[in-house]
Amino acid sequence: MKDKVLAFLKEQKDYISGEAISSRLGVTRAGIWKHIKKLKSEGYYIESSTKKGYRLMDTPDVITETEVASILNTDFLGRHIYYAEEIDSTNEKAKMLARNGAEEGTVVIADKQTMGKGRLGKYWDSPKGTGIWMSVILRPSIVPGEASQLTLLAGLNMCEAIQRVTGLESKIKWPNDIVIAGKKVCGILTEMSAEMDQVNSIVLGIGVNVNTKSFPKDLTHATSLSLEGGRVYTRRYLIKEFLQLFEADYIRYKQEKSSSTFLERYKKNCVTLGQDIKIITTEAEHTAYAMDIAPDGSLVIKDDKGECKNIFSGEVSVRGVYDYI
Repeated sequence: MKDKVLAFLKEQKDYISGEAISSRLGVTRAGIWKHIKKLKSEGYYIESSTKKGYRLMDTPDVITETEVASILNTDFLGRHIYYAEEIDSTNEKAKMLARNGAEEGTVVIADKQTMGKGRLGKYWDSPKGTGIWMSVILRPSIVPGEASQLTLLAGLNMCEAIQRVTGLESKIKWPNDIVIAGKKVCGILTEMSAEMDQVNSIVLGIGVNVNTKSFPKDLTHATSLSLEGGRVYTRRYLIKEFLQLFEADYIRYKQEKSSSTFLERYKKNCVTLGQDIKIITTEAEHTAYAMDIAPDGSLVIKDDKGECKNIFSGEVSVRGVYDYI
C-alpha cells in the first residue's frame, strides 16, 4: 500500500487531500498518514498542509523496486525485481532464485551488501546508499565455453552506461573492470550453473562505486563516479541505462550467438589493448604485450619470448605495468 500511495502522489501536479487519497485507495486517513510518515523516513520530501493535503516535492536517491521499475523501458530485464535494504550478497540471492526457477531477466538489487564479493573470492565493500549492488539472472542457450562473451558484453554496456549518464571517460580493463583515470569504479562477477554441453543459468554480479566519498587506504586503485565527476549521481538512472543497453545487445547476441555483434565496440573501449601488462598466476608473474581480444573473449598476448597466446580471465589476473590498467 505504501507503494500505491507513492505512485498516487507522483501522479499529482498539486496538493491532494488525505481524504481524496483515502477514497481513491480504499484506506483510512490514519492509514494514509502512516504510509506518508514511512515515506518521509525513507527520504521522500512530502509537504503536508492541514488545508491542502499532501504534495511530493522531491524523490531521494533510492533504488527500490518501485523506483527502478517506474523508469524502465525494457521487455524482460528488470520486469521482476527483488530489492533488499541489506543483504549478504546479491549474487547468492540471485543464484538461489535461479535454482528455484526465476525467470530470465530477474534482477536482485540491494542498498547494502554485508558479504559482497569480487573475482577470486575477494571482498567487495558495499556500503549503504552509495553504490549499485546488483545481480541479473540470464538463461542463454549457449555452451559453458561461450559464457565469457557475456562477461565482456556486460562490461561494455556498463562502460557505455557510465559514459552516457555521467559524461565521464570510463574505459574497460580486460575483461570487465571499469576504470576512470586508471582507477577501478566497477567490477563484474559472472557465476554459472551448467552441465557439460549447456548453460542452465548465468548470474551477472555488478558492483559500481557511485557516490562513495572515500576508500580504505589499502584500496589505492579504487574510485567512484562522484569522486571523479565532482557531483552526486542518481543511481537508478544508471541502472536503467545499463539494463536497457544490455537487453538490446543481449537479444542480438542470442540471435547471432556470436561476439561479432559487439566486439569492435568493446575493443574501442578497452584500455588494456596496446599496453605492456603483468600476468599474475598463483605460481608466478611475467610481463607481456596485450595485442587483441579474440572472438571467444580471451586476451591475445605476446609474451616475453615473443610467442603469441590466448589467456582467459579465469586463469590469471592482469595488471598494467605502470598502473592498475
